[in-house]
Amino acid sequence: MRGTCILKSFIVLLALLLAGLHAARGDEMLRLHQVDGHVYAVVGPLGNRTPENLGNNSTSGFVVTDEGVVLIDPGGSYRGAEAIAALIKQVTDKPVRIVINSGGQDHRWLGNGYFKERGARIIASEAAVADQRKRLRDQLFLLDNLVGEKGMAGTQAVYADETFAEHTRFELGGITFEIRLAGPAHTPGDSLVWLPGEGIVFAGDLVFVERLLGVLEHSSSRGWIAAFDAMAALEPRVVIPGHGPATDLAQAGRDTRDYLVFLRQAVGAFMEAGGGIADIGQLDQSTFANLAGYELLKGRNAQQVFQEMEWE
Repeated sequence: MRGTCILKSFIVLLALLLAGLHAARGDEMLRLHQVDGHVYAVVGPLGNRTPENLGNNSTSGFVVTDEGVVLIDPGGSYRGAEAIAALIKQVTDKPVRIVINSGGQDHRWLGNGYFKERGARIIASEAAVADQRKRLRDQLFLLDNLVGEKGMAGTQAVYADETFAEHTRFELGGITFEIRLAGPAHTPGDSLVWLPGEGIVFAGDLVFVERLLGVLEHSSSRGWIAAFDAMAALEPRVVIPGHGPATDLAQAGRDTRDYLVFLRQAVGAFMEAGGGIADIGQLDQSTFANLAGYELLKGRNAQQVFQEMEWE
């Protein structure tokens, strides 16, 4: 019981610290970007979850087909999903037929219930669903503190109707969708959604753009690099990241892969020199100081990678 209370206190403290990132970034509104013809990105703020953004502090997206809409990631709450649905309505009156969860993070799946009520079929990897179930209590606890009771109204844990182990593929309205398990990366069940006909990939939390990524206790920095490389091997024309605006593979690499490689190399050298975890916060990461959240996240990232590499 005491351990649980300590963990919850840590989660709240971390949430309050990260809330400073929200204040620094300002804009809390979802932005709708037409990426290419029938493909759209829904870009959330680079800061934390707040009552204003209803838990939608990430990038999701959707594809409009002749037979309906495919949504990648439904937002972080029931009301957050409703906000995404309102943006879809600006583009089309076609129903959301399929919702894909690209991972286990709250904004990748806690909006499922809204779309399930309206007849959508939900797809996710087995690993993502296992992660969702494992971390549900902590995610709701965090969201209750950050988004609040009003913002979280109606939110229920609704899991995928259809799961897959490694990959799955379907067609809707003449468009081919390939979903591939890429994690463990940011989370154990991170998946990418590949549109081979369009050369567009929805990368989920494999890619952070314009914002420093977060290495968490359930992340794998080594697996994340491998997952990014598997995505890059597809040679996508456009990358729709899990955080930030749609981009190309070069910028995705600079803001995500380059940081992960740097961090593992720097932490490894620090450990070989006899440095301990108590001093890892001194690590110079200023090459990436241009990314949002740098000051808040850099120290924790180094600590997490240190702990990960101790056991490799």
